[in-house]
Amino acid sequence: MRIALFITCLGDTLFPRTGQAVVSLLERLGHTVEFPQDQACCGQMHFNTGYRQQTFPMVRRFAEAFAGYDAVVTPSGSCAGMVRTHHPAVAARYGDGDEELLRAVGDVTPRVYELSELLVDVLGVTDVGAYFPHRVTYHPTCHSLRMLRVGDRPLRLLRAVRGIDLVELPDAQSCCGFGGTFALKNADTSNAMLADKMRHVQATGAEVVSAADDSCLMHIGGGLSRMRTGIGTRHLAEILAATEGGGR
Repeated sequence: MRIALFITCLGDTLFPRTGQAVVSLLERLGHTVEFPQDQACCGQMHFNTGYRQQTFPMVRRFAEAFAGYDAVVTPSGSCAGMVRTHHPAVAARYGDGDEELLRAVGDVTPRVYELSELLVDVLGVTDVGAYFPHRVTYHPTCHSLRMLRVGDRPLRLLRAVRGIDLVELPDAQSCCGFGGTFALKNADTSNAMLADKMRHVQATGAEVVSAADDSCLMHIGGGLSRMRTGIGTRHLAEILAATEGGGR
């Protein structure tokens, strides 16, 4: 299978280890992962802030960059949700009836998968041979839950990890309060939501909190660090890429 990695802006600039983990994991499972050099932002930040027309060039570029691949994997439920849910609508609204573009967007977007979707639904695996001997709790991010509806796929993958002590997160489906620019424009509300999430994480006694979006982990991890809780964060991909020898 010809798989392309969509790294995302946040991953590319702040969390490169997540992308490295995705590649290591998929290569361990026998797949080749390519990295299109002309990929760029999916336009989620612009779209969510109201700059819908300005998102259009990014939609076009995404369709061009990822054309021809059997699957496109991204370690971000929010970016996968943006592409699958909103790219076709943006192309239709601002594409001036360009049928070729509409076909290109329509061809690419259904083949964009968040990591757990690709593993479970496309590749048909839940046990990826991972080893992570730590007490872990999992935060299901809003876009993966409500837009992509990934359900328990991440948890099924985590339950198969050897050595892991996976503990349920109370009120897991509540938002962590990040929401991109929401955390800036509504800081008080965001901080209150974060406080609730951190309290629930601490109640689990976990050493590590995991999620499938680095944006949420950045928000939660920042709060936990400021409180000096000693609780770390790991993207789902990093846990699944971990092996008994400590390498990926």
